[in-house]
Amino acid sequence: MGTVGTRRTGRSRRSATAALLAALLAGGAATACTREAPLDDGRGNPPPRTGATEGPARPASPAPRAASPLVVKIDNVPGARPQTGLDAADLVYAEQVEGGLSRLMAVYATRLPDVIGPVRSARESDLELLRQFHDPTLAFSGAQKKLLPLIGRAPLRTALPEEKRSAYYRGTDRPSPHNLYLRPRRLLAATPGSDALTTGFRYGPAPAGGTPERTRTVRFPQARFTFDWSGDRRRWLVSMDGTPAVTAGGKRVAASTVVVQYVHIRASRYHDYLGNVTPYTETVGSGRAKVLRDGKAFDAAWQRPAATGGTRFTTADGAPVNFAEGQVWVVFARA
Repeated sequence: MGTVGTRRTGRSRRSATAALLAALLAGGAATACTREAPLDDGRGNPPPRTGATEGPARPASPAPRAASPLVVKIDNVPGARPQTGLDAADLVYAEQVEGGLSRLMAVYATRLPDVIGPVRSARESDLELLRQFHDPTLAFSGAQKKLLPLIGRAPLRTALPEEKRSAYYRGTDRPSPHNLYLRPRRLLAATPGSDALTTGFRYGPAPAGGTPERTRTVRFPQARFTFDWSGDRRRWLVSMDGTPAVTAGGKRVAASTVVVQYVHIRASRYHDYLGNVTPYTETVGSGRAKVLRDGKAFDAAWQRPAATGGTRFTTADGAPVNFAEGQVWVVFARA
């Protein structure tokens, strides 16, 4: 698949975005619900009445190009579950954040659900990971204030609640900050399509060999992900912190392929409001990985020489490791 360049589009728009970003702190979200409340500032304070907080469905202006995916930062603490729209993502990244907790980054290209959430804040290492995509739209609720100018200069389109008010709402069944939801069709003029997935992943028949595996658990300091093989569904059933992961509609979250990618996780320059240092997950470089598909585990090596390219997974003899068609989960584990 292709790679992306470092072209920055809409510098004047980015200047306005940076100004908006500077007003935000790390935000939050929650699970889907049928009742809605007006969008607020994430701390329960309603916004100024500058107009209706909900409006007619309309695309962003200018609309993202067809080859640009939608990327959404999704809350993953217990109070944010069950999530909404996670089953429609083509790709889900699981990353470590402050305090050893986890957060999800979901990438949407071939399907757009009606609602996604709860939406939460971005991190510095997200920017490196997103460089593999062409001009992605990043939906998030805020970030550490010293990081905001860096996000404003990044080669991506921001979709903040303050910028795209009609695309967001706050649910009334969960407390803030775990109740912010996105209506993706109010951001994108059309479904991006598979060409937007410039990840470097290859899909096709499984490689030779592999070890039969029924379950695999990946542990963070204060979170864990477990993947159990279902022969009936031909999927890896996802559990988080010991609880089966289901959507707000009751659908079990399941992946066709799971990648445990061992990476270097170091301290970043940033921290949360409690003083916890924000981890930085390095996704450029190389290392080892486990690829789970078809009820087997395959030893692999990963290579991503530059941020503007995708990640290749290969066997010991250099052959590409194909993924199974369907949703892919990538869990970044400490090397």
